[in-house]
Amino acid sequence: MTNYPIKFVGAGPGDPELITVKGSRALQQADLIIYAGSLVPDAVLHWAGHDARRISSADMHLEDIVDSMTQAHFNGHQVVRLHSGDPSLYGAIFEQISALEKARVPFEIIPGVTAAFAAAASLQIEYTLPEICQTLILTRAQGRTPVPDSEHLQSLASHKAAMAIYLSSGLAEQVQPILQEAYGPRARAAIVHRASHPDEKIIRTTVSDLAWQMQEHGIKGQALIIIGAALEDSPQRPASRLYDPQFTHGFRKGRQKD
Repeated sequence: MTNYPIKFVGAGPGDPELITVKGSRALQQADLIIYAGSLVPDAVLHWAGHDARRISSADMHLEDIVDSMTQAHFNGHQVVRLHSGDPSLYGAIFEQISALEKARVPFEIIPGVTAAFAAAASLQIEYTLPEICQTLILTRAQGRTPVPDSEHLQSLASHKAAMAIYLSSGLAEQVQPILQEAYGPRARAAIVHRASHPDEKIIRTTVSDLAWQMQEHGIKGQALIIIGAALEDSPQRPASRLYDPQFTHGFRKGRQKD
């Protein structure tokens, strides 16, 4: 009997076509799929085979999830643990992996598209602009889950880099003054609710109106707060040197100016 490795698969941000080819193939081959039922839409599960058993983990504890995966594994079944977005980002996979290692169950991880990149596509922005911004911070505000002292939002915002703030919709009144101090009250911000889903909502605003806009639109979860130079009106942004005819790189010799 073959014992297949358990596959942690990133489902992507919501649009079923944003799962990777490798991820969709894993779903097609799976005998058991344990998916994050509160976050992964049913449309993504359309990639699964007709005979695959599907279990939502929304009301399961860690022990239940691990027991279900390991039992199926030792019965020779192909198991997919389907996480929203990318499993490595707020995916809570570490404790699952630790339990599998303890049980000597092999596993592999198939990455997925995280919501910050789906949001950038919808906003039609580039987070990293030459000579303006070369850093993107993915973070969350401190709520019921604490963050390390060195990673408090005040500290990270002081860099004034592009920032995508996850899991903080209900903390907008806490986030707003921190962003105001770092970026200024008139800095442009965006709220992207359910990025890439059919009911996606994009709200372009300023930092000073962030909390009010959240309340006005009734957004309490599944939203990203985006801030950074990419959202500002700036018609004279420097162009990348990559395509500059005078710029030499490993694949092209730059031309001399006339």
